[in-house]
Amino acid sequence: MTEKIERSLLADVSLESVEAVHDLLLEWFEEAGDVDPRVRFAFETAVVEIAGNIVEHTVAARGAEGRHFTVQLVADEAMLTATFQDDAQPAELDLSAVTMAEEGAEDGRGLALALASVDRLEYRHEGGRNIWSIECRRG
Repeated sequence: MTEKIERSLLADVSLESVEAVHDLLLEWFEEAGDVDPRVRFAFETAVVEIAGNIVEHTVAARGAEGRHFTVQLVADEAMLTATFQDDAQPAELDLSAVTMAEEGAEDGRGLALALASVDRLEYRHEGGRNIWSIECRRG
């Protein structure tokens, strides 16, 4: 693979949009060439978890009416990346303090799972937007 494979999605904040992100991933991976199954699973897990968190926390904070998010996926020879942007309230979190929820807890595993799955997961609030960046080395 010598070229970048890019795909993006603008979605309403809804449960259906998480499924749309998953569908986009499937289509993108078809074009991205060989990706080790473990790397693919890790990256896919992180992307779907972040999409789910965006939906969940947007609805909880301000409601989803009229809210959207974008995701951009990029694959090149060395790296898989995903960048999410949304206009929800800033997430008040310290990624370095995120830990797995206690056994039996219904919530609190997604972000820890995403962090453990990929090479880099960053969050920042910039220009009134939440920006989530995910990177995973292909090899």
